[in-house]
Amino acid sequence: MRVWSIPMRTRFRGISVREGALIEGPAGWGEWSPFLEYPPDVAEPWLRCAEEAAAGDWPEPRRDRIPVNVTVPAVAPDHAHRITRAGGCRTAKVKVAEPGRTLAEDEARLAAVRDALGPDGAIRVDANGGWDVDAAVAAIGRLDRAAGGLEYVEQPCATVEELAAVRRRVDVPIAADESIRRAADPYRVRDLEAADVAVLKVQPLGGVRACLRIAEDIGLPVVVSSALETSLGIAAGVALAAALPELPYACGLATVQLLTDDLVVEPLLPVDGFLPVTRPVLDPEALARLTAAPDRVADWERRLGEVHALGQDRLS
Repeated sequence: MRVWSIPMRTRFRGISVREGALIEGPAGWGEWSPFLEYPPDVAEPWLRCAEEAAAGDWPEPRRDRIPVNVTVPAVAPDHAHRITRAGGCRTAKVKVAEPGRTLAEDEARLAAVRDALGPDGAIRVDANGGWDVDAAVAAIGRLDRAAGGLEYVEQPCATVEELAAVRRRVDVPIAADESIRRAADPYRVRDLEAADVAVLKVQPLGGVRACLRIAEDIGLPVVVSSALETSLGIAAGVALAAALPELPYACGLATVQLLTDDLVVEPLLPVDGFLPVTRPVLDPEALARLTAAPDRVADWERRLGEVHALGQDRLS
């Protein structure tokens, strides 16, 4: 296992440095990068994804490139405009409902993103479960107008029941993310008709093949999104997007742009709004440059031991 640490361009998801580990196997390296606050039971499927990648156990692709969106953090309008223009994509995913930010600030950010994209670009927003039902209904109407039309709203509320209630009160499509990847039963979204779109993240859900089973069973259009990985982790998401029978939406896999550096020879960065379906090659010089401090390596070794111990406990 090799542990890395990469500063981020903009504070995102409450962090300014991204950490993770690489697991080596017969097919190369798989990325294991559960967020630091995640306990062993949550981090375990992330490890299964890394092991699947290291073993080379990915299905054959159905396409050779993947449409992607630029991700815009909860930043000021002028910064959002620059990120959107620099992203080179025709779809933007904009963070809203962040603690400490107002709805008016979200509206201004969306207006700036619309200006950067032009009238033909698609805008989606992600609230990360930040609203209750009434607040979501009110906010979605205002944000839809500010954006000049929203493609969908991702995870407006925390629970599946709340998603279902919001979906019945708004005209904008609803996407489920946390309600799938953090749920004991990811299919409650389907059963309660709580969403129009399923957002699947390959590490939290245990790998490419596990996600393909969920996509088949859940019966919703799928958007493949990232968990803020390096290109080695993004490659697993690309493999999933490439293997899906249908891919009606741009995917949230262009997040390498949020990191200041990468671990591979040729980073997975969008060109004309697409990522190639390829497996990046580890750059030994980059890994040496980005290797985490010894205390952080020790912490990741401890975390790996805890996940392995959890698996042993389940077998005994």
